[in-house]
Amino acid sequence: MEVRICKEKNCVRILLTGRLDSTAAATATTLIEKGLAEYEPISEVICDAQDLEYISSAGLRIFLMLAKKYRSFRVTNATQNVYEVFDMTGFTKMMTVERALRRLSIDGLEEIGRGGVGIVYRIDDETIIKVFREGTSLDEVKREITMAKEAFVLGMSTAISFDCVQVGNQYGLIYELLKAHTLSTIVGREPEKVDDFARLYANMFRHLHSIEVPSYSPIPNAAQQEEQSIRTLERYFDTASIDILLQIAGNIPNANRLLHCDLQSKNILMQGSEPMLIDMGEVCSGHPLMDLGHSYSAMVELVGDYEAVIGLPKPLGSDLWMRMANYYFEGLSAAEIAHRLEQINVVSRVRNFSWLSLSDSFPEEVIRECQELFVVKVLNQKEKLLDISKTFNDWTL
Repeated sequence: MEVRICKEKNCVRILLTGRLDSTAAATATTLIEKGLAEYEPISEVICDAQDLEYISSAGLRIFLMLAKKYRSFRVTNATQNVYEVFDMTGFTKMMTVERALRRLSIDGLEEIGRGGVGIVYRIDDETIIKVFREGTSLDEVKREITMAKEAFVLGMSTAISFDCVQVGNQYGLIYELLKAHTLSTIVGREPEKVDDFARLYANMFRHLHSIEVPSYSPIPNAAQQEEQSIRTLERYFDTASIDILLQIAGNIPNANRLLHCDLQSKNILMQGSEPMLIDMGEVCSGHPLMDLGHSYSAMVELVGDYEAVIGLPKPLGSDLWMRMANYYFEGLSAAEIAHRLEQINVVSRVRNFSWLSLSDSFPEEVIRECQELFVVKVLNQKEKLLDISKTFNDWTL
């Protein structure tokens, strides 16, 4: 029996390998207690049972001891045989015990989408898989499942994952989408119909922003999420730069509308004529200005390889978005639309850089490019951006 203990951020992880029988239980108890004592105080304890082959009643008592001492204790990656022991003895009712995830290979699969937190592949005509960037925690993956379900209940047309899997050292979500294609793919095939697709795109935004999120919903607040994202950029930008982004974001009015927060054309899947949203990890409630600013940042102001991320030539993708905006604001005067687009542009300057908070593993060259662009897009236009942000309150719902 092998026991390893390590700390990851605020969590202490116990890794067990071999057979936790009555002979090994006493030694394992000593090693675990000694190892945990070195990391006190502890906010969370996880026991990774991926390599645990067998567990006896003496071994179960160790888990009971840990569950009583640490309220956040849980067991992850339990094999089917080990999980059945926990279940038959009633331990699954006393603590959180998670089964090991099914393992899946993506070798040879067609890539159909790429974003800041992962890559989407087609498995077959009926299913796709989103593979999250290495370093993404299982809790973050599960959050996407939860947000998709919450948004679906509120009336957003979304794809719901039916399985969470392991892909090497990464996690993946599998979705059933019968012969669906991204809006980017369809626009690329039929660019002459870009205006029709732009109206569909605008209708999705308008429907989304007509949905009010109740106060009891677990869907997070967009303003709080954006502030948190900006503050994580302190590792890339100085305090004065962070303050500019915080001032701009802080001027966005409060609201309770449903937001996707990354509604670019590769995150819209078409099943026949029915549009459906994917990539739900950033769903929030807030003001539509935030949602449109995030979308503009991707579709018009993207930092990075545009065609790899959006799936369209940049002129076509930008044209799609601008036509969409005109349909979204249909009924307003040309001057009013120009003013709204100016406001959206300013919010997009925040998103141009806050997306770096989505992962800790972006390449150094991407980070350097963002730091250089920050000077051009924000510092050199600081006063103008802040002045425009002070007009955000004139955007009433």
